[in-house]
Amino acid sequence: MSDILAELEWRGLYADCTDRAALAKRLAEGPLTLYCGFDPTADSLHVGNLVPLFALRRFQQQGHFPIALAGGATGMVGDPSGKSDERNLLTADQLQHNLDCIKPQLARFLDFAGTKNPARLVNNYDWTGNVTFLDFLRDTGKHITVNSMIAKDSVRSRMEDRSTGISFTEFSYMLLQGYDFQHLRKTFNCELQVGATDQWGNITVGTELTRKKLGATVWGLVFPLLTKSDGSKYGKTATGTVWLDPKKTSPYRFYQFFVNADDSDVVKLLKTLTFLTQEEITALETEVKANPGARAAQRALAQEMTTLVHGAEAFTAAVKASGILFGGPLEGVTEAIFNDVVGEVPTKNLDKAAFPNSGTPIIDLVVHSGLAPSKGAARKDVEAGGIYLNNLRADLGTVVTAKSLLFGKYLLLRKGKKTYAVLEAT
Repeated sequence: MSDILAELEWRGLYADCTDRAALAKRLAEGPLTLYCGFDPTADSLHVGNLVPLFALRRFQQQGHFPIALAGGATGMVGDPSGKSDERNLLTADQLQHNLDCIKPQLARFLDFAGTKNPARLVNNYDWTGNVTFLDFLRDTGKHITVNSMIAKDSVRSRMEDRSTGISFTEFSYMLLQGYDFQHLRKTFNCELQVGATDQWGNITVGTELTRKKLGATVWGLVFPLLTKSDGSKYGKTATGTVWLDPKKTSPYRFYQFFVNADDSDVVKLLKTLTFLTQEEITALETEVKANPGARAAQRALAQEMTTLVHGAEAFTAAVKASGILFGGPLEGVTEAIFNDVVGEVPTKNLDKAAFPNSGTPIIDLVVHSGLAPSKGAARKDVEAGGIYLNNLRADLGTVVTAKSLLFGKYLLLRKGKKTYAVLEAT
């Protein structure tokens, strides 16, 4: 078994630990059980969730026993960590729907059926839902002082903002998470909780509660938040969050998100998000410095991430979709793939009556699409060989009929190398 802590450090995934030396000694003795929690605040996990989720996978690959905790109970309260405003409380039906959606995503990355060290999926509502308020105050709240709770960054920052403050509901969140840790220690001998740095306060409540209630030692280990070189959170675009659910973020857009990573971020992302070896990543880092224009590291990152999250077929389809906007062939492209691309290209409607049996001159369509301001300009572009129909070069004799429509409704026009337009027949 290799040194998992050293690997995490090399990958930039080590920020702090409650007692590194003691944890390292325990890891050297053999496999342990660890957990990470995922609250169902949405009906999909997102890119930011991958660092802790992949950490569980890394530990499992080293022979340890991971527990993925779906927060059916904590999700009803809302974690104030990293939030400047109070979360909107979700209904029981909303939470259940979200749980049903994220459980298969958790299962995609962890081996729950393995015979050697299978992962476990649990829901903290199962052991919290029937606990009465008075019992919780007596058995849990009694062991954690308010002084220590208000000293936590997640609470202090909200208390200092008089305009928002923090409700008792969110203030109590760390007690629930601490209760989870001591329950998992007692039930499954779970000795380690992992999470991002914004979870440090919640995790240390768990280590303290477990020590006081069970007389047992457990550890907390946190990773840096996934950020860009400018300090902003990674996993956001101009159009919103990058989700793992293909219905919310298509595999094509997911692939594009990673293939467009900045040179300043790509090596860090290869280390923190992929399972490529140190040798493979070092080779890509050397290539980035020697020939950044080739974007080999970005392509490797996009391939690894898209294949991990969506599968090999989705990766192949995403590459094919990306090729469309670089003049690639349209043979074998599905309508779903093409629709992903259409969202990236200016689109105009065109009456199907514009396609008589005799066909419509290509010049008319170039003008209608907006690729040329007049028929004269369009003619010059066609004569110069700069106009393409469905990624095939057009000439002055090109006429377009209904048979030219892709999937019975689209025409893809291109001027030069990169200027595209789509006409949709209605």
